[in-house]
Amino acid sequence: MAEKPGLFSVFGALKSVRFRLLAIALLPTLVILPLLLGVTMVRWSGKFDALLTTKVNSDLTVAHQYLATILENTGERLGAISASARLRDITTEGDEDALRLFLEDSRQKLGLDFLFVVDGGGAISASAGTGTGRTRVDWPVRSSALAGKASHAIDVFSEEDLKTLSPALAQRARLDLVPTANAQRGEKPTETRGMMIHAASPLQLRDGTTLALVGGRLLNQNLDFIDTINDLVYRKASLPEGSQGTATLFLDDVRISTNVRLFENQRALGTRVSQVVYSAVLGSGQVWLDSAFVVNDWYISAYEPLVDSYGKRVGMLYVGFLEAPFAQAKYETLGSVIAAFLGITILSIPVFLRWARAIFKPLERITETISQVDDGNLSARTGLPPNADEIGQVAVHLDELLDRLQQREGELRAWNEELNVRVGQRTQELQLANLRLEATTKQLVMSEKLATIGEITAGVAHEINNPIAVIQGNLEVARVILGDQADLARTEFNLIDEQVERISRIVGKLLQFARPEEFAGYVERLSPDAVISDCMPLVKHVLSRAGIEIVRADKATGLLAMNRTELQQVLVNLIVNAAHAMPEGGTLTLTSFDEERHGSHGVGLAVKDNGVGMSEDVVARIFDPFFTTKRQEGTGLGLSVSQMLIARQGGEITVESIPGQGTSFTIWLPQAL
Repeated sequence: MAEKPGLFSVFGALKSVRFRLLAIALLPTLVILPLLLGVTMVRWSGKFDALLTTKVNSDLTVAHQYLATILENTGERLGAISASARLRDITTEGDEDALRLFLEDSRQKLGLDFLFVVDGGGAISASAGTGTGRTRVDWPVRSSALAGKASHAIDVFSEEDLKTLSPALAQRARLDLVPTANAQRGEKPTETRGMMIHAASPLQLRDGTTLALVGGRLLNQNLDFIDTINDLVYRKASLPEGSQGTATLFLDDVRISTNVRLFENQRALGTRVSQVVYSAVLGSGQVWLDSAFVVNDWYISAYEPLVDSYGKRVGMLYVGFLEAPFAQAKYETLGSVIAAFLGITILSIPVFLRWARAIFKPLERITETISQVDDGNLSARTGLPPNADEIGQVAVHLDELLDRLQQREGELRAWNEELNVRVGQRTQELQLANLRLEATTKQLVMSEKLATIGEITAGVAHEINNPIAVIQGNLEVARVILGDQADLARTEFNLIDEQVERISRIVGKLLQFARPEEFAGYVERLSPDAVISDCMPLVKHVLSRAGIEIVRADKATGLLAMNRTELQQVLVNLIVNAAHAMPEGGTLTLTSFDEERHGSHGVGLAVKDNGVGMSEDVVARIFDPFFTTKRQEGTGLGLSVSQMLIARQGGEITVESIPGQGTSFTIWLPQAL
């Protein structure tokens, strides 16, 4: 036995080696590789997102260059027309019709919405696509041309400016604004301004007069323009399947030309950019390169501000593509990598464990043997064959020690069993004697208490009955003697009658508690609902005086067997107690129902109030004889007698109460056969 702790210490050292070897074998696969994989996946995800940002930035560059090319081409072509000798000759000759035809032909070739010649005073000499009259010359583009220098820019025309040129242009520019998620609130319901490609070139006449040739192209609802940008930026097969490239031109924060779809066949014209993008691009003048919510979905987006000829930010150019296909591809790639790693790990771990099994198996066998010995199985052995290694030698030595230990343990166990048998016999005899003594003592105490209470109660009841009879008799004699004058003391005589009747009832309860067998009435089959209804007239005055509302729920279908008077006595007692528990009024709920208890069918009667309730200490003593919470009115026998009457019929009465919420008494009686 003295050698056993030494074996445990050796085993503890081997066990420690076992777990260290496992840790060395599995640490790279289960800890280091997952960490490296996680770091790599995070860096790859960041690079993937950065690549998408670079892609959309490149797309924005292409769209910007196209827009800049359109502006430059418009300016250059307008300059070529203004430098033509024919235009100079027609203008010098003053042939209005020829000039108008020339401008109209040039306007159509350049794809402009208007083209006219204006002098420094704003008078339009001739125009194509617009009316004649006067127009503004304070635009930087026009004033620069009148000063002799060609210029072009993007400018915003007000509704009045558009109407001055052409009511048709004003109508084309008009867009009803559509409420858009994540956008800032707008006060105006309609966008009436127009965004123009605005160009002007000086026209030098032979007399030295300088006029300006002004042309423009309205970008509002110019779908050919925006579709050309989209086709140029997002060529076929330039995006993965499921993604979609989009381009949009904004006037302030309103989409005036876009191929983003609000519905399947409806472009999102009149919708507005999200608040966060608006603040960054138009508010701070930044270029937005990030994910953004566009109308009804998330896009990898690029926004850049557009500046007019005054240097003011008046709109935005946007390109972007759906984020969902790229996110799905990224997550699928990450999932594939994780699945591959898990698969490799699951396949490799069994190989490592199999290699280590030759070392761990003897250790596990030694561990199992020692555990069985600790559990009391002294016949357990390792059963390992003797090997040349250290673990095999320890196993053989352990088996030899266990053989000697089992022999000594058997001897001690035999002596211990003999001693336990003798002690057990004596202990059992003492326990039986003690149980009998306790039972006999309880019976004697209970019998003595009941006998004493019964004797005292019967004696007191009989002693009280005699004075009551004398009082009652003399009261009748006094009435006869006084005759008509007895009416003068009628109230006092009635009060004496009531108090004598009360004393009689108290004496009756005492005798009923002391000698229940003398008061047992005959049993009859009763309907619980009818008995409750018969009790109502008896307690009506008590309930009315207290302002108590009665709620009934008659659900019982069976009959019960009990003396009607006794059951009424129990119910009246419970109802009156409930009324006393609700001095400020309340609700009294009377319920009858079918219930099975102890394997027998029966009928339940519940009397529930929402009065003051009772504490656990009061509930524990509520059925004790002479215990009462009504210090001046109660006798403490009502619930004791009620419990006795119910128990005599094979039933039971229970109570549940919560202080401040109310009390519920439940009577259960077997169903009448």
